[in-house]
Amino acid sequence: MDNREERHQRPRQELRWGIAHIYSSYNNTIIHVTDITGTETIAKASGGMVVKIDRLESSPTAAMIAAKKVAEQAMDKGINALHIKIKAPGGNTLVTSPGPGAQAAIRALSRMGLRIGIMEDVTPMPHDGCRKAGGKRGRRV
Repeated sequence: MDNREERHQRPRQELRWGIAHIYSSYNNTIIHVTDITGTETIAKASGGMVVKIDRLESSPTAAMIAAKKVAEQAMDKGINALHIKIKAPGGNTLVTSPGPGAQAAIRALSRMGLRIGIMEDVTPMPHDGCRKAGGKRGRRV
């Protein structure tokens, strides 16, 4: 009985971690995979690299294709697990939510067989620094 249990257990694969930095705005989606320290670039792709029409750069389809491209490159270099850092434009702009490509990119990375670890939102938030553009009465159209 002990032998049967041993045979059915899958051999534990050692996880080699990387960090996927996903920047997603309403104009583009950029996926950048680094090593665990965040200093060495392993793979990168963007929505603009995989589609021909400018307005499709931020689409979920473009993000999925870019994520597949990045996942293949990362797996070739031995990365099989990722921590994910999602970033929206943020700062003193009003946009603090990620664009439509972020969720599609994460889903595509996990479907490619990469293990997903910690997911973190790293959108820059202002601590009342610079004044927002537009003047006292805002931008008048």
